[in-house]
Amino acid sequence: MIDTHLHLIDQSVLTYPWLSGSEALNRNFLYEKYATQAHRVGITHALHMEVDVAPAEIETETDYVASLARQSGNLIAGAISACRPEEPGFAAFLQRQQINPFVKGFRRVLHVMPDNLSEDPLFRENIKRLGGTGLTFDLCVLPRQIDKAIALVDLAQDVQFILDHCGVPDIKANGLEEWRGKITDIARRPNVTAKISGVVAYADAETWRLETLEPYVHHVVESFGWDRLVWGSDWPVCTLGGGLSTWVAATHALLSGCSDDEKARLFSGNARRIWKLR
Repeated sequence: MIDTHLHLIDQSVLTYPWLSGSEALNRNFLYEKYATQAHRVGITHALHMEVDVAPAEIETETDYVASLARQSGNLIAGAISACRPEEPGFAAFLQRQQINPFVKGFRRVLHVMPDNLSEDPLFRENIKRLGGTGLTFDLCVLPRQIDKAIALVDLAQDVQFILDHCGVPDIKANGLEEWRGKITDIARRPNVTAKISGVVAYADAETWRLETLEPYVHHVVESFGWDRLVWGSDWPVCTLGGGLSTWVAATHALLSGCSDDEKARLFSGNARRIWKLR
């Protein structure tokens, strides 16, 4: 299994302004704790996903994660870096990242930002710069923002986009219908791959069952097909809905009846191809 969505939080090294508003996550979540759990459930590689550090520390975060990855036996195979495409310095930032093989792609968190951020002309121009670089761009958007994500995808058709967390459905509020049609629409774009990750955090932590997640995960699988799916833990956010082992077990149960080849593509094959992992 390749975990394409690992977050590490180390407040002794980096600053995370958003953590002050998230009591459950406002503590350190270090590699050693993750690795203990990951080895137990069969995870063999992980991509670190940026954790929205203070903007001045974006490249420091990448350097910190790379220092961990150099340790013998470490699971981390690369990083998805934070970025600020809305800023004039993005072009120079991109040039620096392109010469760093540890950086596999980028994410600008959008689900907590104004809905029109991705419509900014400079933002769009800079996302287009990713075309031909082999670097991906993760879309973390709410269902109401998927239309704007589609517009961005259509403007940059030679960029590989990754839709995080099944499009962030509001499972707790039974938001299936609002979300379903938008997933069908964005899945028509061949340059979008969906990430089966994070959904346990959007369900009621006390009451969700496998049947709660099933219509969401199955719709994403049916919409995108097995060649455009990857898997992620969203650790430690997944601890809000049961933790890493619970999410891994739920994923396996949700895929019961699928072929070994289909599961292999989701769990590792597609990630190896997209991010050129060994």
